[in-house]
Amino acid sequence: VVVLVVVVVQVGFVVLVVFQKMIFSHERKFVQQLGLDLDVVLGN
Repeated sequence: VVVLVVVVVQVGFVVLVVFQKMIFSHERKFVQQLGLDLDVVLGN
């Protein structure tokens, strides 16, 4: 049971790191898209 928990934690950590790298690499595009979405919502 302890080994399973350790494996799950390690996998979750790797996924978190990869997810953060993806966010950082697409941060500008994401912010621009989010800004456009907010403009559309506020405009409507």
